[in-house]
Amino acid sequence: MRKELESYFDRLWPICRSITGEGLRSSFRILQEIIPLNLTEVPSGTGVFDWEVPKEWNIRDAWIRRPDGLKIAEFKVNNLHVVNYSVPVHAKLSLSELKPHLHTIPDKPGLIPYITSYYREAWGFCISHDEWLTLPEGEYEVYIDSDLEPGSMTIGDLVLPGESTREILFSSYLCHPSMANNELSGPLALAFLYRLIASIPHRHYTYRFVLAPETIGVIAYLAEHGELMKSRIEAGYVMTCCGDRGNLTYKRSKIGNTLADSMAEHILNHSGDAYSVRNFSVGGSDERQYCSPGFNMPVGSLMRSVYHEFPEYHTSADNRNFISFEHLERTIEMYYRIVSALELNGRYLNKVQFGEPMLGKRGLYPSSVTPELNRRKILLMMHFLTYADGSATLLETAEKMGAGILEFQEVVENCLKAGLVTRRKE
Repeated sequence: MRKELESYFDRLWPICRSITGEGLRSSFRILQEIIPLNLTEVPSGTGVFDWEVPKEWNIRDAWIRRPDGLKIAEFKVNNLHVVNYSVPVHAKLSLSELKPHLHTIPDKPGLIPYITSYYREAWGFCISHDEWLTLPEGEYEVYIDSDLEPGSMTIGDLVLPGESTREILFSSYLCHPSMANNELSGPLALAFLYRLIASIPHRHYTYRFVLAPETIGVIAYLAEHGELMKSRIEAGYVMTCCGDRGNLTYKRSKIGNTLADSMAEHILNHSGDAYSVRNFSVGGSDERQYCSPGFNMPVGSLMRSVYHEFPEYHTSADNRNFISFEHLERTIEMYYRIVSALELNGRYLNKVQFGEPMLGKRGLYPSSVTPELNRRKILLMMHFLTYADGSATLLETAEKMGAGILEFQEVVENCLKAGLVTRRKE
């Protein structure tokens, strides 16, 4: 998986994405090679709750020419150099006239900031503060070759059916230009997680994957699908900041005690990885939309370093060198463990309710007890059967024993195969 992750990252990295436009669409087309997303175009001007889909933005080139003829802030060198959604401009300005259109980070003087202007028509450039300090007086030529016209916004989704109509949601965003952790790690994790889930032969849950421009894209998606999702979502996760070298962090849903929360925290607790848990807060990503008052869905987020809290965030330092494909792969693996646990979880009924069942005649107990016997496996089985009264979930059973739910995988499969237990239909 790791080499494929790197290959797709390298193809997606140079593309200038935004909340609309051809950069967004071309990124979707690449990801469709991994996950067969259905793409929907939402026309500019469409009202979605309290918002309106903006005009479509496309850009081809941009630069500033200094008085000495040197070109700086070249879009084709780094697409962060242009304020995302800048209107077209070709003009000559003095340095004092230009400076209000220049953005830097004084306390990170060597980095280029990421700035947007989605809902206010403006233009601007982003440069390092070190470069800003060297700008000479004189006449500057500025050029932005872009379009801001009525068009549409692209949204991708996929529903992978299971035996139940109850759904597990995975959502990420595709709208930032060249940023590694706070952009590409999420969509890549979602796409490769889809591939793993699609390979599960008998899925209990239905899985919904949503990939959309952050905020406005998910708001538009919820305007169309939100009421159905509200009635079906059992657990959900927003995938972002999945690829840096920081420890795992789980951010709870706004409700805070949902299946999404308890399962993620359980898996982390039994993973052996260092992690932290924090309560819901409004600073973040699209969990804000899924957890907004009208929906209040059970949606949390498993990430590594938290957005806003790592110094590379929304700067040119959030690049390929900042992330680790090994850590990205591990994050995907952790999400898949959560999926495996959700699939295994359920309410099981032991067909023998009076006294212990005779395991030996079902081939579930060894014919002789030796020092080499795996007593842990027998203990797990007997614990499982004792609590299999049709009311306790497997997660609750595992928690009572202090065991990881995935330790029960083989036990449950063997008991089902032997006809000793049934899984209660929800």
